[in-house]
Order: sequence, then structure tokens, then C-alpha cells
Amino acid sequence: MNRIALIAAGVAGAATLLAAPQAGAATTATTATTVTCGASGLQAGLSTKVCAEITGGQVQLYGQISLAGPPSPGSPAPQPQELITGLSGQVVGGASLGSVNGYTQFTASTVQVRGVGGTVACGSTVHASFSVAKFPWNPAPVTLDVVVPC
Repeated sequence: MNRIALIAAGVAGAATLLAAPQAGAATTATTATTVTCGASGLQAGLSTKVCAEITGGQVQLYGQISLAGPPSPGSPAPQPQELITGLSGQVVGGASLGSVNGYTQFTASTVQVRGVGGTVACGSTVHASFSVAKFPWNPAPVTLDVVVPC
């Protein structure tokens, strides 16, 4: 056999090996994460909303705090604020997903409060609530009801 024939046979053999499925090779399926947020609200002079991240049957809730609007031109930088926050969630007609209450430091950048979630059966409705308070403002919770897709 001449060299060209040997090279061609080697290339054809390699191509066959690469095209053949590998025994024991695992395929991984990725589950997409969807984020659903409720309507924004004004609490403690700030814009707030509550959201749910759903990946398969896993639900993670979070509250988000941001400025209600851009600062006026020439105004001083916003001062840090200590806010009282509360995040809670539950499966409607079922178990609690937990709650987180505490203090959150806010200056001007968007802040998220996390720590509530769990495994939820598909087709279930999750109710989430997020509140922010700071003297003299009382909390005015924002809520979200979302169905976990099947």
C-alpha cells in the first residue's frame, strides 16, 4: 500500500470512531430557570417588588429594593438607610416555604433579600410577600401569586 492509501484509511477509521456513540456517555438535560415578578410598589420611599425563580420544582423567592426614580441633577448622593424587611412564601393551601425578617442596608444600588424557597409540586400556586419599612413609613407589602409549571 502506498502512503496516500494508508493516510486515507487512517482518516476514515478515525472519522468512524469519532462519529460512533460512546458507550456509557451520559447526556445531561438542563432545566431552564424562569423568573416571574409581581407589580412594583412604593415602600419607605423606595421601589420594591417580589419575584420567584422557578427551576423545575425548585422555587426561590426574593424581594428587590431599588430607587423609585433617578436622583435629581445636582442633588447629593443618597445616604445609607437601614430598612426593616420581611420576605415570606407559602404554597397556597399547603406548606410554608419559610420567612426571613431583618435589617437590610440600602444606599443607591439595587438590593435583593433572599432566603425563602423549596421544592413545590408542579401545578401548585405559590404566594409570596415582601415588605419594607423605615420610620415614619409603615410597610405596604407587594405580593406575587405564581403557578409552578408542569
